[in-house]
Amino acid sequence: METPQPGASLVLIAEDDEEIAAILTAYFARGGFRTLVAGDGRQALALHLAARPDLVLLDVQMPERDGWMVLSEIRRRGATPVIMVTAMDQDLDKLTGLRIGADDYIVKPFNPAEVVARAQAVLRRTLGQAERQAPASIRAGRVLVDLERHEAFVDVEGGARRVLALTLTEFRLLCHLARAPHQVFSRAELLAHCLPEGDTLERTVDSHVSKLRRKLEEAGLGDVPAGIRGVGYKFGGAA
Repeated sequence: METPQPGASLVLIAEDDEEIAAILTAYFARGGFRTLVAGDGRQALALHLAARPDLVLLDVQMPERDGWMVLSEIRRRGATPVIMVTAMDQDLDKLTGLRIGADDYIVKPFNPAEVVARAQAVLRRTLGQAERQAPASIRAGRVLVDLERHEAFVDVEGGARRVLALTLTEFRLLCHLARAPHQVFSRAELLAHCLPEGDTLERTVDSHVSKLRRKLEEAGLGDVPAGIRGVGYKFGGAA
């Protein structure tokens, strides 16, 4: 069985049948995914907000809040891909899910391997859409990152900008943190997303963040990135 890596896609499985949830968890782990399981609609919404999964596998018939209610709230929050799962094989149900904003629809009983394959297809499709719609720059407080020119700046007094002389790894770290300036990222996540493949030690992240922070301080920006004891780093208060 393939072991999910720290940077692997995270799937939230919202399913009140513990046996089905366990089977899906095993198959997604075999496919290299990380997973979280919610046993009811209220918990699904809480985990969606806290964990920001890459995809939600959402059962229609759940306690507390049903799948339609959960899907509506997820769509109100943003564009997280959602695959609806139901035992009701009716066109009306399918159309309801697609109209509210589901990305795909699976009917029970299903082949777990097919569910994983459908999830992979949805993620490929939505990732491609996100890349086509990706902004040319990232703004976080006084920091501006120009993604097309691969340059980063700090706003200084008088409306001027100071160029940051960053290494490739420092630039990747700054981009990753600035995209979600209030989110705390673990060292393992930053290692997986921002550092060269040859780097495998989490303490290496601390070294690169320290160098990035020193360059930002020299540009007049203090405590960025901010360290969160026992957890990791976030962009910081300058956002």
